[in-house]
Amino acid sequence: MIFKKMELDGVYLISLDKQKDERGFFARSFCKNEFIDYGLCAEWVQCNFSYNVKRGTLRGMHYQKDPYEEAKLVSCIRGSIYDVILDIRKTSKTYGKWITIKLTSENNNMLYIPIGMAHGFQTLEDHSVVYYQMGEYYHPESACGIRFDDKRFSIIWPINEKIISEKDLSYIS
Repeated sequence: MIFKKMELDGVYLISLDKQKDERGFFARSFCKNEFIDYGLCAEWVQCNFSYNVKRGTLRGMHYQKDPYEEAKLVSCIRGSIYDVILDIRKTSKTYGKWITIKLTSENNNMLYIPIGMAHGFQTLEDHSVVYYQMGEYYHPESACGIRFDDKRFSIIWPINEKIISEKDLSYIS
């Protein structure tokens, strides 16, 4: 695996170190020792799939509040997504800043998102599938969100025709 530190502290883009031959490739997508060496969460307690029928589907910006904050390892295993990470750690030097990464089933990249970040994505293709590894169990009472169009952050989304759940639309700016 190749770890690339991103502009937000603790966020990493992880690329596969592919061993290729005429059959295709082989690559590790997780190694507990390497994650520990980078100071990252190395205990995944829950894994989730997000299947998205239509291009333009927007999910986010989600996080869990204390005491159930969560780290995430996100990949797109079918189609492609525009992934957004927003730093909501009030003591962080990058508080309120956000970055985007295009994750696709072709590039096989993963995004490590530490505790204290809000996360969301918009699908760039029909039938996109996102796979999450979670560092904390889901606790509905701790689930929170920030509106995708909150003016404080001015996140830019690539597709104007958005498909958004009522729950995500209910988040207060």
